[in-house]
Amino acid sequence: MLVSERVGQFFFHTEDGRDRLEYTEYGSGDSWVVLVHGQLMTRRMHEPLARALAGSGLHVVALDLLGHGRSDRPADPLAYSVQAFGEQVVALLDHLGAPEAVVGGTSLGANVALEVAVAAPDRVRGLLLEMPVLDNALEASIVAASPLLLASRLLPVSVDGARLLSGVVPRSLLPFWAGVALDVLDQRPGATAALLHGLLFGRIAPMSRERRRITAPALVVGHTRDPIHPAADAAMLAAEIPDAEFVSARSLLEWRLRPERLTGAAIGFCQSCWRVQRRRRRSATR
Repeated sequence: MLVSERVGQFFFHTEDGRDRLEYTEYGSGDSWVVLVHGQLMTRRMHEPLARALAGSGLHVVALDLLGHGRSDRPADPLAYSVQAFGEQVVALLDHLGAPEAVVGGTSLGANVALEVAVAAPDRVRGLLLEMPVLDNALEASIVAASPLLLASRLLPVSVDGARLLSGVVPRSLLPFWAGVALDVLDQRPGATAALLHGLLFGRIAPMSRERRRITAPALVVGHTRDPIHPAADAAMLAAEIPDAEFVSARSLLEWRLRPERLTGAAIGFCQSCWRVQRRRRRSATR
């Protein structure tokens, strides 16, 4: 099923000014879903899922967080934190005129969705969380991010060179996920160093006691044999959130290469969140 697609932008205001954020909107209607990408990736990674969700009648928005994709990339570490990213999602909802949404994401995006649920619970109809990065992933995350942080600070020409080389490769000639992988190389050393600094030395996610107070329903997807996103973190999160379901992916690449099972679960979950909402509204008017 073909769905409409529109690119939009809005400005996120801070004490130091304002930053431009860009997003893509799929479909229409009042059943909102917001998708947030992983660290150093772009909203393009959610394109297949967004189209599938919109094809089922949902109104989907995929956002480029600050420092990613086509959004602004300030070189100030104070601009970046998971909490600030959560505020950007709420600002997006305000911009769209969406009272609430199912908020979902992958890796960093899952953590951002958790921050939204903690900071603005009345704006969250449900949580679609893939590969959250929590207690069991801390050491592996630091080891994985530190070399890029050092390269961005001490050898910025390497980051610039990777961007220039990847930029000459036409994405239209590549398989979709190969193009998404190349998008990760499109970094600016100053902004990338600031982003990683802000994330590594800030709060990675809401604390366990905050997660246990989340009342929104959640679908949590975990991967086996993934040290940066251990399935133990996803299973722990599903146990903490009172109304959560845990789904184990068969591999790290299942949702990328054979998405039918997990996409079907995501569609069913998001639709169920909005069916519950409509029943509540009807009962409230009686």
